[in-house]
Amino acid sequence: MEKSPSLVEKGWNPLLHVDHLKKNLLTIHPTAKEFHVMWKEACDTASIHISQDTPAGKISSKLQSVQQVVRQELESGRKCFKKYEDKNREIPPDFQPGDKVWLASKRIKTTRPNKKLSERWLGPFEALKKIGSHAYHLKLPQQWKSAHPVFHVSLLEPVKQSNIPN
Repeated sequence: MEKSPSLVEKGWNPLLHVDHLKKNLLTIHPTAKEFHVMWKEACDTASIHISQDTPAGKISSKLQSVQQVVRQELESGRKCFKKYEDKNREIPPDFQPGDKVWLASKRIKTTRPNKKLSERWLGPFEALKKIGSHAYHLKLPQQWKSAHPVFHVSLLEPVKQSNIPN
């Protein structure tokens, strides 16, 4: 590899990008993947095998050490991100099959001419089953057959039993 005179004068290392990456690991976004950090695109690490006795093998071992540091930094970033994000998060309500819930009318189209005057909560509907950690399958009326029956827990409110008779 031939070095240009201007790079030699300034003392640039041909592998500067590897050292530069190692130095600036703290600016990595917590949701990034290792190869997105190193190459800005997805890559399969299992397909890279270079002999250790060649100069390319030395580069490979250096890249593997950088990759290990990147993995550790990404994991610590994810933990830190989760810690601060979970401070403001509420625990979602847990509905059992058969529970009655109200459905927020935020994303439901109605025949009312004015959304301001329509109901804020629709229902009550029966929760049939829990799907994942934050979604529920509801039993919707027959006239709503075009609507998808699975809703996020943020759109649901439990029906509170009234103390007032009838």
